[in-house]
Amino acid sequence: MPRPPRPERVPPKIWRYELPGGWVVLAGRTDQDNDRLSIRLAKPNDWWFHVRGLPGSHVVLQVPAGEEPDNETVKAAAAVAAWHSRKREAKEVAVSATRARYVTKPRGAQPGTVEIRKEKVLKVRPALPGPPTGAGGD
Repeated sequence: MPRPPRPERVPPKIWRYELPGGWVVLAGRTDQDNDRLSIRLAKPNDWWFHVRGLPGSHVVLQVPAGEEPDNETVKAAAAVAAWHSRKREAKEVAVSATRARYVTKPRGAQPGTVEIRKEKVLKVRPALPGPPTGAGGD
């Protein structure tokens, strides 16, 4: 009996934004894309963000080797996470932030579900730095 064809690999649907200073922020569109972004694409030293207590995009601030974003850049990336949530219209939103190395996927967890450690909570106003500059990929 022939094997069924393998399902096609669909490239992740990820929004890509550029912050001042050339910093790149990526945001997942679906639960599966959030998994790919958080677990496979994010490097250990990247910053990871998600709105506290609500569904929303996983957001990653890419940190090139040997560089470190300033506080304003980290908050701007957190504002992107706030924007890609149901709290978009709020004046201030609590966003969890941690390094990507502290984001793990529990065995058997639903797509888009992760556990984080060493969380820092940032209060930010939802905002985008400008229109997305294209899709990221793996």
